[in-house]
Amino acid sequence: MLDADFFRRWMTAAAASVDREAERLTALDSPIGDADHGSNMQRGFRAVRTVLEAEAPATPGAILQVAGRQLISSVGGASGPLYGTLFRRAGKALGDTADVTEEQLTEALRTGVEAVMALGGAAPGDKTMIDALVPAVEALGTSFGAASAAADKGAAATTPLQARKGRASYLGERSIGHQDPGATSSALLFAALAEAAGE
Repeated sequence: MLDADFFRRWMTAAAASVDREAERLTALDSPIGDADHGSNMQRGFRAVRTVLEAEAPATPGAILQVAGRQLISSVGGASGPLYGTLFRRAGKALGDTADVTEEQLTEALRTGVEAVMALGGAAPGDKTMIDALVPAVEALGTSFGAASAAADKGAAATTPLQARKGRASYLGERSIGHQDPGATSSALLFAALAEAAGE
């Protein structure tokens, strides 16, 4: 069973990972975006870490909802609403339960990913965060490590794609050959989840 401490570890690990990888995320964003994805994500997850240190939400769902609200309010561009929606919808799906199963987390994240797809209008193959999120959630039923590996593979697979959604889509064929920064930051979240689980 996964309790509030586990979810707190996940968010803390995610913040540390985004801190480490912020420059790489911005470098990926530079040729096909606004060159601010790393700094935006870093600001957002630092805010998440700060509020979770100050508050102590008692349930997994509450932690995800707090994280989602912080990301919406502190991350610039499209990433804030998208990641905020992912966590808020997943947190709402978990409800007020003190301990959740891996299956419940998988279903909650699937609900969150579906909400992100509805909000952004993106589908797998559009060269967005969805290309990492969808395979990660599908692999969660196997293990946290498998989900992390699937997210990494999904992010890498965006490189040869032409962007059909988001800021990169304005570049047309010039978006080909660049790994999507949103898919890359999504993969960091699942790597942090595996880290929190000790996998």
